[in-house]
Amino acid sequence: MSLIHRTKIFMDNNISTRNRMLAQKVIKGLESRNMTGYYAETKEDALKQALELIPKGSSIGWGGSVSIAEIGLKDAVCNGDYTVYNRDTCATPEEKRETELKIFGSDYFLCSSNAITEDGILVNIDGNSNRVAAIAYGPLHVVMIVGMNKVAADFDNALSRARNIAAPINAQRFPLDTPCKKTGACANCKSRDSICCEFLVTRYSRHAGRIHVILVNEELGY
Repeated sequence: MSLIHRTKIFMDNNISTRNRMLAQKVIKGLESRNMTGYYAETKEDALKQALELIPKGSSIGWGGSVSIAEIGLKDAVCNGDYTVYNRDTCATPEEKRETELKIFGSDYFLCSSNAITEDGILVNIDGNSNRVAAIAYGPLHVVMIVGMNKVAADFDNALSRARNIAAPINAQRFPLDTPCKKTGACANCKSRDSICCEFLVTRYSRHAGRIHVILVNEELGY
């Protein structure tokens, strides 16, 4: 094993150790805000935890999330004993809207968060706004899969992460005509294709047991 490889393993172990400790701080912050936090060491652990939270027979939907796909949660619920409202398979805009309205009334909404502060504030930005709407209200439960790469020191850093990292990267996923799609940097635009139409800051959940955040000791999503 080369010195460079040994050094990388040592550094990765240090990152993992720091993440474990930091996750406990974030979980305490979530609890103080009437949300429930969990810690998962791996994607596999996160998937297991998420499925333990969702009873068989539940109705389930999601917005645009890379993280839930990366841990295998989409495939698991699509192949499981659940009623799935799958917006990804809709053939027309009308069908997609109808499905998203069903998701709004579902038992469980699956998503991630663009950023989360060390004291448990969730920060999300959306274009179509179906995702932030469902986080704020609608589905009876929200299950978030959040990689530790999305933890920010405070609100200002979380907002900066959502606008300057998550949004320009997410813009690459879609056929959009926005400045960040072309330059990779936020231009605070008012483009018709803007994916930064709605900003949602979840500082407290009125309904205990509704929002569940699974922190994962891996880099997930954008």
